[in-house]
Amino acid sequence: MLISLDAPAAPDDTPVLFRAGFRPFFLAAGIEAVLMVPAWLVIWLGGHDLALSYPPVLWHAHEMLFGFAMAAVAGFLLTAAPNWTGAPPVRGRALMALAGLWLAGRVAFDLGGALPPIIAAVPAILFPPVLAFFLARPLLAAGKPRNLIFLPILGALTVAEALVLAEMLGWGSWGRNGLLLGIFILLLMIAIIGGRIIPGFTANGLRQRGIVVTPKSIPILEKAAIGALALTGVAWTVRPDSAVAGALALLAAILNAARLAGWHGGRTLGVPLLWVLHLGFAWLPLGLVLLGLSCFSADIPPQAALHGLTVGCIAMMVLGVMSRAALGHSGRPLAPTRPTIAAYVLIALAGIVRTFGALAAPETTLPLSGLLWSAGFALYVLAYAPICLAPRTDGQPG
Repeated sequence: MLISLDAPAAPDDTPVLFRAGFRPFFLAAGIEAVLMVPAWLVIWLGGHDLALSYPPVLWHAHEMLFGFAMAAVAGFLLTAAPNWTGAPPVRGRALMALAGLWLAGRVAFDLGGALPPIIAAVPAILFPPVLAFFLARPLLAAGKPRNLIFLPILGALTVAEALVLAEMLGWGSWGRNGLLLGIFILLLMIAIIGGRIIPGFTANGLRQRGIVVTPKSIPILEKAAIGALALTGVAWTVRPDSAVAGALALLAAILNAARLAGWHGGRTLGVPLLWVLHLGFAWLPLGLVLLGLSCFSADIPPQAALHGLTVGCIAMMVLGVMSRAALGHSGRPLAPTRPTIAAYVLIALAGIVRTFGALAAPETTLPLSGLLWSAGFALYVLAYAPICLAPRTDGQPG
């Protein structure tokens, strides 16, 4: 009996949104980004306190780190893990439950004082370990140490969130420590993943345009840069603003700038899917320089540096990775549309305005950076919601 290798796959009755991890979580990250910054501006400008039962600054920072960024982390890891391990992806009811847990955390906190804080904290603190649970079995079975690192990373994010939630519940004053730990864990992920994907993407993307480059990845430099960043995170979590924390930030900046210098970013200016990653990674050493200098100069507020690392580095890298991965894993060509490129530009401008505006005129530049941010992610949602909600164009599962 002959079997046609081109026979269509069996019909998939799983809702499209829950056929792959990137679908619900990349879409959720974009929507969260669009909604949360205007809500924060309403509070900051004094128009309304949203009836929050916890400090508004902690609420804003918590939702941006453990709402927006965590959704992007979940979408990336759930999409990448099957490629790393060969295991079936998390999909269907399991993915629906995981996305529902993330959403429950957002709704609970966004209701402000309508729920007791202890109740609102439950879905929030559960999400990182539950995500780790879904990832642990395939990662452990594959046994590749380079990928197992993401399990302790999720554990550290759980600790960071617990510290923030503790202060929101009135159980201590560790909120800033938790936020700094969360930021540096995300930066560590970017340093690790960026070092894996940016050189390869750059070489392959430029080769398709007839440009041959060989990005350099020097093992000892990679380890030193990531190690210095990890030590910086520990120092800023335990002794923020100390001279040791500042010196380590400057060292990590130099080492990560040296990594980036070998990746031929200057050749990518005509390739948006590449330059967005190089620009996002460039914010890592730039933000670290500002953070380090803030320990030695009162003229540089730490908040300016931290927004360079968050709005600049984390948001740009999140946007670049989400937009690329969603195209590739939906069977579409790796060619961003004009609205997507406009989103890159708007988020880049938001990072510049939010970071350097904080050095000069934060009262006037914060609304502008918020507008640029919201417009950029609104364009992303408009461009990628149809992709996340539609089947793969090549008929493959996922």
